[in-house]
Amino acid sequence: MDMNKIWEWTTDEFLNVSASSSPTPGGGSVSAYVGALAASMTCMVANLTVGKEKYKDVEPQVKEILAEAEAVLGMLKEGLSQDIAEFSNFMDVLKLPKSTDEEKAVRAEKMQEVLVSATNTPLGISQNCFRVLQLAQKLAPIGNKGAISDVGVSAYLAESALKSAMLSVDINLPGIKDTAYQEKVKAERTRLFEEAAAICADTVAVVQSRM
Repeated sequence: MDMNKIWEWTTDEFLNVSASSSPTPGGGSVSAYVGALAASMTCMVANLTVGKEKYKDVEPQVKEILAEAEAVLGMLKEGLSQDIAEFSNFMDVLKLPKSTDEEKAVRAEKMQEVLVSATNTPLGISQNCFRVLQLAQKLAPIGNKGAISDVGVSAYLAESALKSAMLSVDINLPGIKDTAYQEKVKAERTRLFEEAAAICADTVAVVQSRM
């Protein structure tokens, strides 16, 4: 399968390759996929709200939510593709020669660069999943009641994908020598987890109150 055309795959093809011995799509990519599904649920409920007479008073807000959710959906799709590319870059660095001191130094420098890049990508996926949560929270009180349960689905999926993507951050972080960078990422991880849990709980509570 051509990893560069992953969004042309059928769902069955994606699942089969993910379940195979192929290292990609891996955890970060699958997390982005789940995050994209979360965003799609927020988009769907927004689309089912816009144009309905019953919800005309909130239509401007819902249109804003829809536009943002569509944008985040696109970023999560890009994140999936980028996560696969990061693994390829990492493997390329592993293959660099290391016979001389100079080669070892170049390889070590490149390894630090690729580790940071391979950490930033899943971190970005987590941050985009957090944005999906924020949008679901905004939509929960005003979205079409006939489909409001799917806003809860969006929230649950987004929080799960956020945490899952962060595992790809956690596995790379120990290999990065920049301690300031490490601390910055760890602080962001803590913030995202704490705020995501609160937003998810609030969103689901509102959803349940409207069912």
